Amino acid sequence: MEHRRNAFKSAILKGERQIGFWCQMTDPGGMEMLAAAGFDWLMIDTEHSPTDAVSILPLLHAVEAFPVSTVVRPGSVNPVEMKKLLDQGVQTLLVPYVQNAEEARLAAAAVAYPPTGIRGVAGLTRASKYGAVPDYVTRARDEICLVVQIETLSAVAELDEICATPGVDAVFVGPADLAASLGYLGQPGHPEVRAAVKDAVRRIRAAGKPAGFLSPDTAYAEEIVEAGATFVAVGIDCHVLRQGALRLVTHWKG
Repeated sequence: MEHRRNAFKSAILKGERQIGFWCQMTDPGGMEMLAAAGFDWLMIDTEHSPTDAVSILPLLHAVEAFPVSTVVRPGSVNPVEMKKLLDQGVQTLLVPYVQNAEEARLAAAAVAYPPTGIRGVAGLTRASKYGAVPDYVTRARDEICLVVQIETLSAVAELDEICATPGVDAVFVGPADLAASLGYLGQPGHPEVRAAVKDAVRRIRAAGKPAGFLSPDTAYAEEIVEAGATFVAVGIDCHVLRQGALRLVTHWKG
């Protein structure tokens, strides 16, 4: 059996724009519906949702029949958690709250087998089709995409060093926590936050890395794409569901 190709990694390294959607809900049926919608990638969040390494498996199953890539965000720079997700067959990890080059190096080590990294070796995992991919361990890192998320002033200060860290494939700018770090808690669209995001995206691209971003605000997302972002999540499942429900309530009870 052949090693599975990471279409998302291939696309962003070529500079091809990838439009995605953020998933916090845990229903496989909902994931299946979103997978059929036509997005390039779906981001499954385990940082701010009940999803974990066990409950993520039905979500991965739900999208397999569709031409969409999955990205998974672990809860933190946690090699043990990251190892579990990789062994489940996840090929792209978006690691949150990376503050400096040291944490970026730890994330890079966690997704690579020795001697380059510290990922533990297991033969019978879903990632290797339970041993049916004989060369999985020697080729795994080629198809794994490590995206680190910067979302604080300290991370912005070390952005050049983070981008230069071997093993970091792409960098994602998180506007919500960056806004809090800048003193604008709950205001990710504040003009100073927007300026900081655009500056970070330009620096990431100047360093030769693909840059990512999330915003359900279409105008904001377009602004960051114009600044150079390659992969952008343009909606969040909970937000889309709530806004749709509120529109109905307003129409019928407003």
